[in-house]
Amino acid sequence: MTLPIEARGYAHPEALVSTEWVAARLEDPAVRLLESDEDVLLYDSGHVPGALKLDWVDELNDPVQRDYIEAPELERLLRAKGIGPDTTIVLYGDRNNWWATYAFWVLRLFGLERLVLMDGGRQRWSDEGRPLVTEKPAVAPGHLHVPERREAALRAFRDEVLAHVKAGRNLVDVRSPEEFRGERLHLPEYPNEGALRGGHIPGAHNVPWGRAVDPATHCFKTAEELRAIYEREQGLSAQEDIIVYCRIGERSSHTWFVLTYLLGYRAVRNYDGSWTEWGNAVRAPIERP
Repeated sequence: MTLPIEARGYAHPEALVSTEWVAARLEDPAVRLLESDEDVLLYDSGHVPGALKLDWVDELNDPVQRDYIEAPELERLLRAKGIGPDTTIVLYGDRNNWWATYAFWVLRLFGLERLVLMDGGRQRWSDEGRPLVTEKPAVAPGHLHVPERREAALRAFRDEVLAHVKAGRNLVDVRSPEEFRGERLHLPEYPNEGALRGGHIPGAHNVPWGRAVDPATHCFKTAEELRAIYEREQGLSAQEDIIVYCRIGERSSHTWFVLTYLLGYRAVRNYDGSWTEWGNAVRAPIERP
């Protein structure tokens, strides 16, 4: 049995909605469902009725340099998906919302606030026997205004991470233990690629991102269970400045969401350069157990 979201003790339960909440609002014009998957072909095989695809490869990333699109491009993208200033954007996806939280984080870089995550993601929706359809909805263009990026409070860059390390502040490496130990350069079930060197940033805590999710329900664990992991086990505090990272910043956006919205940590930044930058940077310090 899964506790209701409001009964799990989260700092910001309003950042999550249940599958029941979504099912009751499939016809609500003020709600726009966006599916963001690791598998970019999955949406076409079936999606929540009324949902539109948000492609993290082709839509959120700049096509030339390693960065995200700018505000005018994001504004055109979201307007084309029928999003206006009063639209609530509901993000969900595969892999326990791994990429949905990444999309959430990217949209927050631009100050967008009417964002929620569907707890349990695509898998929970499917496990409950709810419908998946292949029809792509036609939507009228929206009129959302997207401000310029103000990312300093949410995003960390390499030199900032290096200063963070030298100051002895906490980092959370959310990759697999094999990656953390330097035995692999990617998840065990993936091609072993992405960096020249393996290991982890000095002093980092290894807390794999998936530990925040109940594997049976695909929903986030309770705040008490999360505090047991991040605070009693790892010694982290909601009052400190923390940087999270993984391989390219997508898994760590999941942990960023957990610490920021579920546990109420005040200053968590995602280092999206992550190991593909750090493990390739000349003279970047690396530890191996």
